[in-house]
Amino acid sequence: MAFRNAPEDRREENGIVYYQRASVAVEDQLYERLAVQTHFVGRGESYIALVERYVKPLLRSGDILSLSEKVISMCQDNVVEKKDVKVGFWAKFLSRFAASNNHGIAMDEPYKLQLAINLAGLPRILLAAFCSAVTKLLGKKGVFYKIAGHGIDGIDGFYMASSFEVYRSIALLNPREPDAVCREVEDCLGIPCVLVDANDLSISIFGRSPSLTLPDGGIKALLKDNPAGQSDELTPLILIRPVCDGTPEC
Repeated sequence: MAFRNAPEDRREENGIVYYQRASVAVEDQLYERLAVQTHFVGRGESYIALVERYVKPLLRSGDILSLSEKVISMCQDNVVEKKDVKVGFWAKFLSRFAASNNHGIAMDEPYKLQLAINLAGLPRILLAAFCSAVTKLLGKKGVFYKIAGHGIDGIDGFYMASSFEVYRSIALLNPREPDAVCREVEDCLGIPCVLVDANDLSISIFGRSPSLTLPDGGIKALLKDNPAGQSDELTPLILIRPVCDGTPEC
């Protein structure tokens, strides 16, 4: 997982540090992307206070804010502690056949697989595992998560290689009421936003502000290279800014 915060891309404005990511064009519109650096956000913090502290000082007309699902789940304290997950036979057995990757923890981690069983139920996980094994022979991937459902694909954590110790002992579930989160941020702070789960492999949109007119496809195009990062960048807030005639803010 490449570290994205290059020293030459570091900027500071009104006491806020951000990293300038490469500009992206979507539907003939060029956008700047500012990866805003925060402190390590702990469980139960206010996401409204977080956005007000780090984004408000940078805000310009036309800006859109991308919120990381991980930081919102932390703020909502929507987590499961490792000590509360009791790994059983099926989790140990099935995890031996699960694919692994270097972009985070997959189902080859018994604790994560056991959590999936707890959330979706053993029969559904067994069905998902069976169908996944069959379809992989046909070159089709992602079937396990589609059948398992219950937000299993969004589980993040139990990652022993994480730079942050807390992520080694907890798993984050998908944010609760993501559309309501985006609506609250816009109502309180006047910032249209989108709540996403992005990594180096894919991106999912969980929620968006009512006033946001950019379609999901455009949002995914703006975030497909995962500008928030996959390592320990501490940049969970991405400020997306339209550029007109070479000047930010249309």
